[in-house]
Amino acid sequence: MRPAGATADRATARLGSSLHVKGEISGNEDLYIDGTVEGLVHLDERKVTVGATAKLTADVIAGEVIVYGSVNGNVHGKGKIEIKKDGSVNGDLTTAQIIIEDGAYFKGPIKIEKSAEKEGGKNLFSRTASAPATPAARGRGVSNHEGRIFQSLTAAATIGVFVGLVGVALNAV
Repeated sequence: MRPAGATADRATARLGSSLHVKGEISGNEDLYIDGTVEGLVHLDERKVTVGATAKLTADVIAGEVIVYGSVNGNVHGKGKIEIKKDGSVNGDLTTAQIIIEDGAYFKGPIKIEKSAEKEGGKNLFSRTASAPATPAARGRGVSNHEGRIFQSLTAAATIGVFVGLVGVALNAV
């Protein structure tokens, strides 16, 4: 059985729900975790999926990290980090793209890094937040961090559009 999103050319290892690992996990294949991990998960350019039953007290370093379960530790997803609606992360996030679904729990700072694609001129502003930052939305379980992220990104986009319009107006004069 292959986890959703896995392809034939990318092997996916699975850590079952009855397994408990203490120490460091490293390798060169995608990893789907349903069990318990204490320590470090380091899969540089690969995808780590924290399943719904998983409980990690660990730092995670990977190309992409998707969280359905619980992570207590710092997460570095070089491409992106997704925290799904029932997912929970308590720690620092470092990534090029962040997606936090409505209902997810997150506590900690977020550092947005440039990815290779963005530096090449593509996708210059593709940071994602999945819910509006209205007080009513926060009452429905949207994390306070998500609201602040969305407000910051919206403000940055508005400033970028305004600066662009001012530049067009000045060129017209």
